[in-house]
Amino acid sequence: MGKSLLIVESPSKAKTIKQYLNNQYEVVASYGHVRDLIPKEGAVNTQDFSMKYDTIARNSKHVDKIIDLAKKTDEILLATDPDREGEAIAWHIAHLIHANKKCKDKSCKRVIFHQITKKAIIDALSSPREIAMPLVNAQQARRALDYLVGFNLSPLLWKKIRRGLSAGRVQSPALKMIVERELEIRAFKSEEYWSITSKHQEQGIEFDAKLTHFDGQKLENLSIKNETMATSFLEQIKTASQGQLVVNELTEKERKRNPPPPYTTSTLQQDAVRKLGFSASKTMRVAQQLYEGVDIANEHVGLITYMRTDSVHIADEVLPLMREYIKKQYGEDFLPNSIRIFKTKTKNAQEAHEAIRPTDFSRRPEQLSKLLSPEQFKLYQMIWQRGLASQMAHAVMDTMSLDLAAGQIAIFRASGSSIKHPGYLKVYQEGTDDPKASIDEKNILPRLKKKDPVAIKDIDAAQHFTEPPPRFNEATLVKNLEEKGIGRPSTYASIISTLLDREYVEKDNKRFIPTDVGEIVNQFLTKHFTQYVEYDFTAKLEDDLDAISRGETEWKPLMESFWQPFHQQIETIGENVQRSDVTEEKMDEKCPKCEAHLVTKLGKRGRFVGCSQYPECDYTRNLDGEQEPETPELVGRQCPKCEADLVYKMGRYGKFIGCSRYPDCKHIESLKVSEDTGITCPKCNENHLMKKLTRRGKIFFGCKGYPKCQYALWHTPLQRTCPACQWPIMMEQVTKKEGTKITCPECKHVIAD
Repeated sequence: MGKSLLIVESPSKAKTIKQYLNNQYEVVASYGHVRDLIPKEGAVNTQDFSMKYDTIARNSKHVDKIIDLAKKTDEILLATDPDREGEAIAWHIAHLIHANKKCKDKSCKRVIFHQITKKAIIDALSSPREIAMPLVNAQQARRALDYLVGFNLSPLLWKKIRRGLSAGRVQSPALKMIVERELEIRAFKSEEYWSITSKHQEQGIEFDAKLTHFDGQKLENLSIKNETMATSFLEQIKTASQGQLVVNELTEKERKRNPPPPYTTSTLQQDAVRKLGFSASKTMRVAQQLYEGVDIANEHVGLITYMRTDSVHIADEVLPLMREYIKKQYGEDFLPNSIRIFKTKTKNAQEAHEAIRPTDFSRRPEQLSKLLSPEQFKLYQMIWQRGLASQMAHAVMDTMSLDLAAGQIAIFRASGSSIKHPGYLKVYQEGTDDPKASIDEKNILPRLKKKDPVAIKDIDAAQHFTEPPPRFNEATLVKNLEEKGIGRPSTYASIISTLLDREYVEKDNKRFIPTDVGEIVNQFLTKHFTQYVEYDFTAKLEDDLDAISRGETEWKPLMESFWQPFHQQIETIGENVQRSDVTEEKMDEKCPKCEAHLVTKLGKRGRFVGCSQYPECDYTRNLDGEQEPETPELVGRQCPKCEADLVYKMGRYGKFIGCSRYPDCKHIESLKVSEDTGITCPKCNENHLMKKLTRRGKIFFGCKGYPKCQYALWHTPLQRTCPACQWPIMMEQVTKKEGTKITCPECKHVIAD
């Protein structure tokens, strides 16, 4: 027989591993998932929850290659990613192998490694195991739940709100979170308050002090409510102080700051948003590249451990090497007395068993700068810094506070700190979502004694207004999702991507704002499917899936308990709720044209005001009260029925041509697009790809040889060869969250444009 067969997910990973094994193994990539539920109703049988899978079309040639190689070997090892999803992919690959008559008796074993290094690979190959069915069943249950929600709730949204909408089991609570924050902001009433600050210079050091007590009472922010009060306070303070304050109290303390734990998926995404401006999906894409490896000195090397994890543990064999490196590079003062042990917060860190860290801390970021892309370098530097800092000594801060008295009427406080010993701060400092919360370690105060006079350089009052809670950015949304137990490490990026792709939310200054459609969808779900979008329910379901993955419970009873009440609710809402109940809201205002009630409605561009008697009355206006009749775009020819102008219109299936005299004349025509791209179809290699329009008005690119060749893309094809899998074309994708990116339609490899 031939060499042993080792199956991984990506071609980059296969390339890295192959060079470690000296041709002892045939290493091949599955290119990700190989099977999925059939994309139609009935994929999950709700009687016994059996599931109908089919090979993913784009990966069928890779599956064929795996089976051909499997026929020629006795040993088949499945080395897909070390998480639940990877376990399920391994199970699907084994199923397809065994489905072939010549392979039905082949043994398929599972191997696990959390970093792509020679030692990790060799160690993994020495201890193969059986496929862990509890992990597979947990992933099957997750997929089945998502399918049942999507295939049953989405059509209901089409009927009650608008065609093309969809709902997700995990995305819906995330949308609820964003909408609730927006409603908080709208309901917030800003209040005025004033602060009083004195400025000083002593011993060559400039510093400020803030008023904290007045007339024997502690001053809260809102105590000085207006300019009149502020002016009165200022005049009394100036009279009492006579141009100077006196040191009433001083406090000096030594404070220790411990380093944070190494990165998990969540904290990596949060820090990448704060420090690098990366989206969650971009962070994971770049981390995947670092995990799979880059070429260093004629060797392909994996630079970080597996990046989907909620564990903060570092492998025992790595910790002594880290301590040795810290001692050598920074000295014994930067080394704690013992190894730091961090505890994972989640109940079941079921993904990887290690935090995200460099595979070798001796590979300093600056040494790799010329070998990495700018994005790879920035992310690797962050992972290296935080990983190393987690095992360094604590920082020691000297803190001081001065209470300065203005006679007997007021007390001002100045606070400052300085770094006595930097410890881990030599390497890494945490980011923050609140700029006001950043700590200025260089705010040094002069050395003073009790009763020392301190001259006032200036004293003034400043007006402020209370602010509403901030909208979520990607960092704070991921943090809140994790805190509420919604989703797991591998899902945070996809949750955000889905909300943006569905246009339920949009970004303004990198913060999420719900769209009108998003708000109406959320309102519908929270009113009629309250239980299923509640945070506690979603978190409990995640805990149940974790219990299945640990082998503590079975998955089909969970499916049964979810499906029956959910299905009943779908039926009830479908029968008893009308579309107008969801998309229209009655206003306390009459139509100026017909005296009927006005309502707010959902249109293709968002909410607007319209007459409740439409189409008999066509009165409309914007929500701000302005009427802006839209001038239709003329086609340039007349209606064949009534000779009025034909115009372009937008319907539920996309753009079409209609008569300008509608509804008196109801003539319509479909809008056809067919444009030659000049790019040869990579499947049949005979015809060009054509730019076409679906019946719903969506542009796609399909082979001119259709129906003989049915190859098609949803994104613009480019005549470029994929550097990863050598597919002859790439495609240009434009998304709101990431802008333009070049992607391989086969292996999904992304390259910088």
